[in-house]
Amino acid sequence: MSETTSPAPASTPQEAEIAAALGMRSIVLVGMMGAGKSTIGRRLAGRLRLPFTDADAEIAAAAGMSIPEIFETHGEQHFRDGEARVIARLLDHGPAVLATGGGAFMREETRNRIRDRAVSIWLRADADIIMRRVRRRADRPLLQTADPAATVSRLLEQREPVYQNADLTIASRDVPHEKIVDECVDALHARLCGNGAAAHETRDGISATP
Repeated sequence: MSETTSPAPASTPQEAEIAAALGMRSIVLVGMMGAGKSTIGRRLAGRLRLPFTDADAEIAAAAGMSIPEIFETHGEQHFRDGEARVIARLLDHGPAVLATGGGAFMREETRNRIRDRAVSIWLRADADIIMRRVRRRADRPLLQTADPAATVSRLLEQREPVYQNADLTIASRDVPHEKIVDECVDALHARLCGNGAAAHETRDGISATP
């Protein structure tokens, strides 16, 4: 759920510059389930002194039922329609850090809104990491299949070409969370406050698209 308290000033000059450069834009985290969007997003929001919102939590609150219940009762298309509406509403109330569900960025309408009103970060995770993180979770409707690993591989194949449209890419891997947050901050600063028009990559797996 979103935190509605007024954000305090950013704690470092770099973070203050990012917050100022954002204006009314938000930061939107995209990527597969298990990539760490909510965990990293909450920590990133804290660093930038911005509100954090989890889109799935907002969808569940609006519907009055859990995500698995929405899928079971109404189907995936109903969920996706509601997801698009909720994200559109949240983007109208920036700036904030917003974690989105794994399929949200697949919808062109939502991608266009994110492009216009936010800076997007793809947390890129490989299949092994995703499976280690989600295999014991019962709240992943798309993984309630006979072969969850095959489902993850299929979803990665479908979604990664679309995730690549995000403004920035950060490799989600088994390192301390703060390291991933540091990389997000560095990449955001380079894009928003430095030579953000130039694509760059580092050995840590950070990349930016023009």
